[in-house]
Amino acid sequence: MATQAETAVVETGVSAATVVMGKREVAVKERHGLSIADMLLIGVLLAAGAVLKFFVGSVINFGMKPNFIIAMYCLALLLIRPRLHEALIIGVLAGAVCQFFPGQPYINFASEAVGAVVMVMLLKIPMRIGKVSAAPVVCTFLSTLCSGFTFVGVMYLMYFSGADIKPTPLAAFLAIIWGTALINAIIVQMLYVPMKLALKGRQGL
Repeated sequence: MATQAETAVVETGVSAATVVMGKREVAVKERHGLSIADMLLIGVLLAAGAVLKFFVGSVINFGMKPNFIIAMYCLALLLIRPRLHEALIIGVLAGAVCQFFPGQPYINFASEAVGAVVMVMLLKIPMRIGKVSAAPVVCTFLSTLCSGFTFVGVMYLMYFSGADIKPTPLAAFLAIIWGTALINAIIVQMLYVPMKLALKGRQGL
């Protein structure tokens, strides 16, 4: 009887160890970077943001032209949940796309990198109210503000450093930043749930 009991304990221990090792292997294999599907999604959303910025931004011409590229990379970050350095790369890519549009050159590399990093850091904060998540609205709104204020800060820093640029008046820029943040938050909130349902393999909030 003692031998059988000892054997059962040993077998149970081995089984438990196997399960633990299996879980560790799964955890290690779970994520090693962005997948091809992730990169395709990022590319499609950034392209969609560029198209919207070009066409809709030219129609909405009352001192505020929403930057839909920010909305689209915020949506991409919500869906794929990348790591911090991956979010930084996505932000730099978004800044590169912004170079195709009129405006102060190169500043978007910094502003969109900051916006993307802020977005992915905010996603680590629980923002669920009951069964509803406020993350799409709150994170996109704050990330757009951070991107906008970074753009203004870098622009004026370059201006006072003697760079040959003509900065937009600060009051006008503040209105643009806050208005764009509100519009982007609404866009991402509207698109997030349908996109999440369409991409059934993604992790939800």
